[in-house]
Amino acid sequence: MKKEVPENRAYRGNPLTISSSAFAEGGWIPDRHSGYGEDRSPELILEGIDPAAVSMAVTLDDADHPLFPNYNHWVAWNLPVVPVIPAGLPRGALVREPICLEQGMAYGKHCYRGPKPPFHWCHEYRFTVYTLDARLDLPASSDKSALLAAMEGHILQSGTLTGKYQRNHKL
Repeated sequence: MKKEVPENRAYRGNPLTISSSAFAEGGWIPDRHSGYGEDRSPELILEGIDPAAVSMAVTLDDADHPLFPNYNHWVAWNLPVVPVIPAGLPRGALVREPICLEQGMAYGKHCYRGPKPPFHWCHEYRFTVYTLDARLDLPASSDKSALLAAMEGHILQSGTLTGKYQRNHKL
């Protein structure tokens, strides 16, 4: 007997809006959030969260990587359903403070790895937050593809925030 998978309800309810106190949509990501700076995750502010959400997941991808399109810099899951994901989340596969979350393998580490384009190039980076109807059971060695597979059928909403980064850019 085939197991029933819950319908993926992404984009059917309220839109999930993501913003940040660190930068505007399409704006410059500050150096402190880059791999050339403090490598500190920015605060993410969420609006329109589906009341049925049980957990959240977040990814960060370099949309302009020349060799690996959408190169993943951060993958995290089982975040609590909160209106603000705090800045400066610590390193580690399991984080308990300031909020509890699990971080998989992205950019070779269990942590946020900020923008770090080579050769002073300008790259676009995309933060994506997903609200889910379940918590996920994934090993710490999971990467973005494992996360996406585990989320299949459980996504209630997703939203993106895009920023750009270039080392020593002129404002």
